[in-house]
Amino acid sequence: MDSLPIIDQKKPHVVFIPFPAQSHMKCMLKLARLLHHKGLHITFINTESNHRRLFKHGGSHGLDGVPGFEFKTVPDGYTSTLDDETEPSQTTEEVSLYLLTHFLDSFLDLVAGLKIPPTCIICDGFMTFANTIYAAEKLNIPIILYWTMAACGFMAYYQAKVLFDKGLVPLKDESYLTNGYTDTLIEISGMESVRLRDLPEHILATKTDDPALNWIVESARNADKVPHMIIHTFDALEAPLIKELKSMIPNTYTVGPQQLLLNHITEKNSNFNGHSLWKEEPECVQWLQSKEPQSVVYVNFGSLAVMSMQDLIEFGWGLVNSNHCFLWIIRADLVDGKAAVLPQELKDVIKDSGFIASWCSQEEVLNHPSVGGFLTHGGWGSVIESLSAGVPMVCRPFSHDQQVNCRQMCHEWEVGMEIEGEVKRDEVEKLVRKLMEGIEGGRMRKKAMEWKKMAEIATDSNGSSYLNVEKLAKEVTILSRN
Repeated sequence: MDSLPIIDQKKPHVVFIPFPAQSHMKCMLKLARLLHHKGLHITFINTESNHRRLFKHGGSHGLDGVPGFEFKTVPDGYTSTLDDETEPSQTTEEVSLYLLTHFLDSFLDLVAGLKIPPTCIICDGFMTFANTIYAAEKLNIPIILYWTMAACGFMAYYQAKVLFDKGLVPLKDESYLTNGYTDTLIEISGMESVRLRDLPEHILATKTDDPALNWIVESARNADKVPHMIIHTFDALEAPLIKELKSMIPNTYTVGPQQLLLNHITEKNSNFNGHSLWKEEPECVQWLQSKEPQSVVYVNFGSLAVMSMQDLIEFGWGLVNSNHCFLWIIRADLVDGKAAVLPQELKDVIKDSGFIASWCSQEEVLNHPSVGGFLTHGGWGSVIESLSAGVPMVCRPFSHDQQVNCRQMCHEWEVGMEIEGEVKRDEVEKLVRKLMEGIEGGRMRKKAMEWKKMAEIATDSNGSSYLNVEKLAKEVTILSRN
């Protein structure tokens, strides 16, 4: 029998519980690696199907055998063990419904079988619906919530509780969605001129029993119950909001951009090379190699967004008509209810200027010198990776925190432009041209490079995020001893 790695049982043992979605899992796994590098023992819990996909496509098997880092799984209600599993086996909603009733028992059984008892839980802020706070109380160990988003995104979600308590949501009826009511300004300390429609769409529900609204309200209330919070941002980017957050929860740690922090470390005995649930196509970077500097528009709408076939076609013709080269990531499930297959006529003209793939290494692409702009859905992982690379954006938000992220990138950080309303090819063409060749695009590119520099300062050895990871590791150690 192979000998087991020797693990120092005096080290704090942190159990990570990510929300079962690509961007959340990726963010949590990066923080787990950072804290492992600081000497903490890590157990990272995935759902069974995500674990299979992560090890198949993400390279996480590179952490196998690394002392003090292990993966464990909980059931997610999906029974297939197909080797060729490449697409999401269930929707996030289906997994969440299963975890709502099954996670607690599975988690407690898992913990009971660990060789070293956990001393702390770091839990995704959106996993508290699965009774993770109760689990921590039952185990008599501290829990820290990690909100894998910007401070603006957290504050937008937090408004669900505030507005609910004031009786402003749910809305009286659906007419309030179209009669101008959603243009109403709301007060959020640290942010200016925020409208109701800038908030996550689930907050603007019309029924008191809306499950998504109640989930968000419950998550916001749970944030008040936990005295430690982690946010994936950096101080210079959102200083007023972070000040407000620390007035609410003094033990708030800003730890972004995480990839820049990871770039400083070397993990012994590890050939880890990815965080993806999808197979990344190396041909994307190979194609970029043949292009001029800052000549390519990178297009990716994230891991969860879906659109109509008509919107997909409008995006395609807008990109073609812009006369700029583009690398376009089209997931097989990007189109609602059908396969994301472009019409042959559009495919034929794309061959001249575009390259289409199903997934790629986004950070590698954004940092490639050929990439000059990013057409994005505005998910926070994509936004902070683009800022870290100094790449300006055109944003078409779909859901969740994407609208408020888009608002901030356009109006506060001055690195983006928004596609508002229906997707029209003429508008896509116009904004892509502005992004890639106009004076406005040049200003945004300059501003993006300034934010890149600020992100590098924050993650350098004396930077705010670098020091916050140090503080967090020390705080976990102290909490684990109490």
